[in-house]
Amino acid sequence: MATYVIVFAAFLIVVVGMSIGVMFKRKPIAGSCGGLNAISDADHCLICGSPVDKNSPLKERLNGECPRKKAAREKAEREAAMNAAE
Repeated sequence: MATYVIVFAAFLIVVVGMSIGVMFKRKPIAGSCGGLNAISDADHCLICGSPVDKNSPLKERLNGECPRKKAAREKAEREAAMNAAE
């Protein structure tokens, strides 16, 4: 039980420290340059202004074409073609 209290106190100290740092800097919390910024329709990142990669593989995932789903679909199509040939 004492371990849980110590760990909780440590996490609490870290969270309070980060909160105080944000308050003193008076700077809004911003996201990273990547993730949804990398697949948006904008030409430049909304945060840092760097160019957005138009060929990002994340766009396929956003459109529902994840690599595992695509591979499974292609495998099913091959198996169906083999079964139809028999």
